[in-house]
Amino acid sequence: MRQSELGRFSDASFLILSSLANGQKHGYAMMEDILAFSGTQLEPGTLYGAITRLEKKGWIEALPMKERRRPYRITIEGVTALRKQVATLEQVTSVGKKRLASLEGF
Repeated sequence: MRQSELGRFSDASFLILSSLANGQKHGYAMMEDILAFSGTQLEPGTLYGAITRLEKKGWIEALPMKERRRPYRITIEGVTALRKQVATLEQVTSVGKKRLASLEGF
């Protein structure tokens, strides 16, 4: 998997995968969870557009409807993609911290 396939780290796909890594959820539950852990409020159009893209990639899958809501879960491929995103983000964070430390006089 190429890094370019993963998208930006602040994008809805990363947030959705992170949310589903904690268990299956329907759309509204994902929006609430994402807001709670990241402070990002996803609009329904953004959320469902990203869900469609993630399903096409095979990174999440829809489950049978429950009480008029469709839950989703992360797939093994989605877990792999999320691990790669997190590892890259950790490296970027490490470099950013080191570079900020060199600017302490500012």
